[in-house]
Amino acid sequence: MSRKQQLLKRHRRNKRIGLMIALVLLAVIGTLVAWWVPLVLAVLGWIAHEAWFADHLFYSPADDYDYSFPPYTPQPKVHLSGEHLRLDDGVMLVEDATLVLALRIKSTWLGRFLDPVVELSGGDNPDRQTFERGVNGLRYLNLSGQAQTLSQGDLRLRGRFCRLLGEPVLWAFEHPDYRRQRVMVIAPHADDAELAAYGLYSQADEAWIVTLTAGEIEAEHYRQMGLDGVEAARLKGSLRAWDSVSVPLWGGVPQQRCIQLGYFCLQLPLMQSEPGEAVVSREAQLGDTRFFRQFNPFALGSDADGVPSWNNLLGDLSELIERIQPQVIVLPHPRFDPHPDHICSQQAVMQALSATVWQPGTLLHYANHLHDNDRWPMGDAGTGVALPPQLNADEPLRPWAPSLSMEHQWSKAMSLGMMHDLQPPLSLKRLLRRCIQRCLAGRRWPAFGENEFFRKTVRRHELFWVQEQPGKQERS
Repeated sequence: MSRKQQLLKRHRRNKRIGLMIALVLLAVIGTLVAWWVPLVLAVLGWIAHEAWFADHLFYSPADDYDYSFPPYTPQPKVHLSGEHLRLDDGVMLVEDATLVLALRIKSTWLGRFLDPVVELSGGDNPDRQTFERGVNGLRYLNLSGQAQTLSQGDLRLRGRFCRLLGEPVLWAFEHPDYRRQRVMVIAPHADDAELAAYGLYSQADEAWIVTLTAGEIEAEHYRQMGLDGVEAARLKGSLRAWDSVSVPLWGGVPQQRCIQLGYFCLQLPLMQSEPGEAVVSREAQLGDTRFFRQFNPFALGSDADGVPSWNNLLGDLSELIERIQPQVIVLPHPRFDPHPDHICSQQAVMQALSATVWQPGTLLHYANHLHDNDRWPMGDAGTGVALPPQLNADEPLRPWAPSLSMEHQWSKAMSLGMMHDLQPPLSLKRLLRRCIQRCLAGRRWPAFGENEFFRKTVRRHELFWVQEQPGKQERS
């Protein structure tokens, strides 16, 4: 069982215990007061839960985030005077530098019911970055895109439903523009490339998208059309396979540079545990990857047998790396992203790289899911992406946070809207929760689409963690 699953199991157990205690208390109140009082209290309690306690937050908002950055990272001196954040005299920042500011944030009493926000103003790019309700600890703001405003002394920080405390610390990360290099994006499922890196790949000089699985399971939406379970899974997988090779064209990546490997959703861990064995689909009654590869622009070596095995997956990745010779590979983060297919996708790429002659110069890691906070990035669509929760700095990290213009954000939202897995409507329970949170907690959702990923990923920044690779080869 993954850590994410363990946390969810513990969370649900605690909720069941709390519900049992609440039911006992309501029964006592009904006996002592009146029969209808528990009903009213139960409805009010449910509304309060949906408004303020429904988030999956598996740590205390009072915990400090803990990050370690490489020791050579420049740390320009900054001071927070009132609302003004100022650099020391004579310090100038590189305009496209990734800027990370650490400071303590403490919510007001209202910040326990309304999301605490740090507002950035003073230049041409006002921003808002949102944190946990009840926050009281060290947090890391993303000031990327604010270098000119900060260098001119015009940047202002203002806490809304929170106060900014202590002396801030700034790090300035300078990177080459990876968009000018040959980029290969590894997507465990159709839509992962768009969620994590649409802005990057749509602006890259040359981008390739490699999707590992068809994403055919959990096809309840298609069963409602009258299909049986197998037919629904096959239809969903075929649609997502189509999405994986067609939607990137919206971002300027032709179908000839989009590959669907056709392995089966949530089966990568089992494949990895038995590398030579065929692992069939859970729901589609398929044991041949070629079923979902029909839209690929060229054949791969494993198309000779279509066996869904770990060894074939490694062979596919090695073949593609040698053929494409990417200078940058974009892939899930091995620690931040807990999805089992994402973890295995990263490990498969690293294992394949150990056997290839060609070596990329850079790996860019992303996280579309988190262990500890299902709402991250918190706040509204169109706002900035603060660094995610991390409570133990196990290793130095180097963030790269390229900015997306409003036009690129709209384009990214439209690419997500084309993805069939993000199109089904919300359940009644989720719709009610959103209505309650909109009225009582002040939360807003974008008009792009109902799926939560429209709020989480259509942002001012895309966030990657940079790992430089030794031994880069020249393209033949």
